[in-house]
Amino acid sequence: MSNPTHPPAVGVLDQGPELTFPPGFLWGAATAAYQIEGAAAEGGRTPSIWDTFSHTEGRVVSGHTGDVACDHYHRMPDDVRLMAELGLKSYRFSVSWPRVQPGGTGGVNQEGLDFYRRLVDELLANGIEPWLTLYHWDLPQPLEDAGGWPVRDTAGRFADYASLVADAVGDRVKYWTTLNEPWCSAFLGYGSGAHAPGRSDGADSVRAGHHLMLGHGLAVQALRAKLPQAQLGVTVNLYPVTPASDAPGDVDAARRIDGLANRFFLDPLLRGSYPADLTADLAEVTDFGHVRDGDLEIISTPLDLVGINYYSRHVVAAPLAGEEPENYWRAPSCWPGSEDVRFVTRGVPVTDMDWEIDAPGLVETLRRVHEEYTDLPLYVTENGSAFVDTVQDGRVDDVDRLAYFDAHLRASHEAIAAGVPLRGYFAWSLMDNFEWAWGYTKRFGMIWIDYDTQARIPKSSARWYAEVIRRNGLAAQ
Repeated sequence: MSNPTHPPAVGVLDQGPELTFPPGFLWGAATAAYQIEGAAAEGGRTPSIWDTFSHTEGRVVSGHTGDVACDHYHRMPDDVRLMAELGLKSYRFSVSWPRVQPGGTGGVNQEGLDFYRRLVDELLANGIEPWLTLYHWDLPQPLEDAGGWPVRDTAGRFADYASLVADAVGDRVKYWTTLNEPWCSAFLGYGSGAHAPGRSDGADSVRAGHHLMLGHGLAVQALRAKLPQAQLGVTVNLYPVTPASDAPGDVDAARRIDGLANRFFLDPLLRGSYPADLTADLAEVTDFGHVRDGDLEIISTPLDLVGINYYSRHVVAAPLAGEEPENYWRAPSCWPGSEDVRFVTRGVPVTDMDWEIDAPGLVETLRRVHEEYTDLPLYVTENGSAFVDTVQDGRVDDVDRLAYFDAHLRASHEAIAAGVPLRGYFAWSLMDNFEWAWGYTKRFGMIWIDYDTQARIPKSSARWYAEVIRRNGLAAQ
């Protein structure tokens, strides 16, 4: 929907950047391997859980798969040139685990690794800093067949894989993210079943979350041993969680969802412990017997940075007696132990994903992580929006997405002014792509993809973002 309260900023920067970002601020864009690469059965790549999931009837809208996606595997040099034309300072991409280590164990697939070697070289040749994410949800299918992330051994296999990638490109890649959004991998993949591998078991989802973090810690240790100068981090998707009212039940509902959405990961990663109230909330789901001595020390292995993906806010309420209002929806099974919590919609503008647009929530989230958890440098590693785009006269004038970016960059600047050590911002996403269970029906990109012809068209938001990067700032409103 169009939101006239956020005027398009195209051309406004000609007045001069009155909101200037710090020198060296890292301006980037992000993608994920399964969402853009295609070439699903080429170059020695074997199936991941997302290949299996997307080829299972009824799992993805319209039966879409990532088999071809944006064909980035074959069009990578041209895509990097588009990044250079936008002036990107960094590109955050993920490595496909089954492309470089078929089966998730054993030897390396050199042809797969060569693709990422070429990508890194192409980025560096164009003055773009590579930012490598090791895991963006594409677990090799044989590891899932052996139990997946609920099984402890998968954490060790992940560390082995991290070492293989470090050996291949560690001499040229400075920034490393172990996991992208472990909440989604654990609770959407193994809790609600909305994402691959499509399993629905609350206890398995909690075990998966722990083993994902254990794999992260083991991978950080392996990377640190091989790449002592690298900047190592993890990316978590975080939400401000607000009670619908001051009523005790609503306040407690917010506590419970905050525990599952945010503290389940922040506390082990940055404090070396699980919150006591969270483990009590989950007592009927699991006894946490999967947590062994020494695990939390491994999980909290020191980092160099923290990546934060931000999209929206959660407003929650306690259960109601009788008929529920239309603006309430029950928590699905991706919130184990909290299925009776109600999520509240507030009637504010939303994206095409029905996610409420709440830029002030980004300030809250960044300040909370800095003030309550860590002095480490923070990066917004994903932030963006899906809207319905159309091509008219060869142009895509995505004013709503542009306004979304503008508002959230202003929020980022506000956080920096408040003392948050925010060092960079990555727009999600560089290009339209396979949007997981939504297939190709949702567009997040700054670059339009015609999935029939693979033509690329930079949208208005891309041209605007290029000017923001050039000026390193925004005009004051």
